[in-house]
Amino acid sequence: MSEGAAASAAAAQKRRLEALSEFRYQLRNFLRFSEDAAREEGITVLHYQLLLHTQGFPGRDWATVTEIAERLQAQVHGVVALVSRCEDAGLVRRRPSSTDRRQTEVHLLPKGRRKLQKLAGQHLGQLTALAEAVRLAQAIAGSAEDEDAAATDVDPPA
Repeated sequence: MSEGAAASAAAAQKRRLEALSEFRYQLRNFLRFSEDAAREEGITVLHYQLLLHTQGFPGRDWATVTEIAERLQAQVHGVVALVSRCEDAGLVRRRPSSTDRRQTEVHLLPKGRRKLQKLAGQHLGQLTALAEAVRLAQAIAGSAEDEDAAATDVDPPA
């Protein structure tokens, strides 16, 4: 690799690291905002996420405990405890599934729906900076892939 190519590769790597750093910074800002906004509503960020995930499935206004556990990347028994805390706070109600007795559905109550609507609206406004960081990272990753492809597409000597 020539000196110029090495310098170009190093510069591209630096741009990728800068974009990744910016993305992580914006992601952390978003998460911190989410934590603070939930706290101001008198709930935890996990409560908010549980409320959000009950509405995350097309064609229905509830989610199973198992589905929520998957979305939260948490153990089912931990989500059962979280649902219990949200139920005690008047945010959700559990119902046995009418189609599968092994499943429990989690439904929003009016208080939970109000908190979710308020917090979701606030979160949508915060997504702009995060989306811009994602676009930047994608653009740099795409240009890095192009550079990598160009570096490996060297014609063999004739």
